[in-house]
Amino acid sequence: MNSNMEKPYVVGMDIGGTNTVFGIVDARGTILASDSIKTGSYGQVEDYVDEVCNHLRPMIEANGGADKIKGIGIGAPNGNYYSGTIEFAPNLPWKGVIPLASMFQERLGIPVTLTNDANAAAIGEMTYGAARGMKDFIMITLGTGVGSGIVINGQLVYGHDGFAGELGHTIIRRENGRLCGCGRRGCLETYCSATGVARTAREILTASTEPSLLRAIPAEEISSKDVYDAAVKGDKLAKEIFDFTGTLLGEALADFIAFSSPEAIILFGGLAKSGDYIIKPILKAMEENVLPVYKGKTKLLISELKDADAAVLGASALGWEKQ
Repeated sequence: MNSNMEKPYVVGMDIGGTNTVFGIVDARGTILASDSIKTGSYGQVEDYVDEVCNHLRPMIEANGGADKIKGIGIGAPNGNYYSGTIEFAPNLPWKGVIPLASMFQERLGIPVTLTNDANAAAIGEMTYGAARGMKDFIMITLGTGVGSGIVINGQLVYGHDGFAGELGHTIIRRENGRLCGCGRRGCLETYCSATGVARTAREILTASTEPSLLRAIPAEEISSKDVYDAAVKGDKLAKEIFDFTGTLLGEALADFIAFSSPEAIILFGGLAKSGDYIIKPILKAMEENVLPVYKGKTKLLISELKDADAAVLGASALGWEKQ
């Protein structure tokens, strides 16, 4: 009898700047129970970990107790797989290096594995989603920032320090590049994240006098969802915003293909759900800019994991790793 039969479940936890979501997951990727708390409400990380455990313990008990849990997987910004620490995460309330994996392990007595959120998404996609059976692919998460998880030869690339795969911080505009949260200018995520799309919308609206449904929204409040809603209604400027965003992302993806020749690039996050408005310009720019030897070889796919579940599923897939 293998250990998965004795311990049929894992816990997945996704730590975001706004919410922390966690759930109990079985081997088929079914979420049996889930809950969430507000990440930002806890100035002290000890209070935060205690509160998550207060929510998790009854869920674990209701599903057969800790003996049934093989492991806990955590996806977190700036999460280091090697050390189980979160290191200098700009969007979290706790500063410096936080030994998060060991804090949970001490309280719950279950092995904990931690990685960054985009890596967790890649592992989730490989375990339960569009990348099942793939050995080489790149996951791109289009959220508040742009994250990436790179899988080569069936293994996630962590680098020597645990922080490999920050494709969102490749610089795509040297001249007058947008200022990034990382302190540098012209990073991919300043253009192709949900936040980047809103920035582009403000720039295009300011630069032209063309009528647009987006002008009805206060400039500072425009979201990428608003741009999508306007595009669906045929708004010309909204389509221009997607063309600009998709073209830049497609050019970047053409470069990423040269690096690892992936079977697929999988897009995840709200922006990826904008359908042809974003996919068509991405594909066009990717094909136009990719080295001839790679032309037509790399598929562009949309994640098969439901947004609400994906983060928990991705993190939970890590939980199977620890013996």
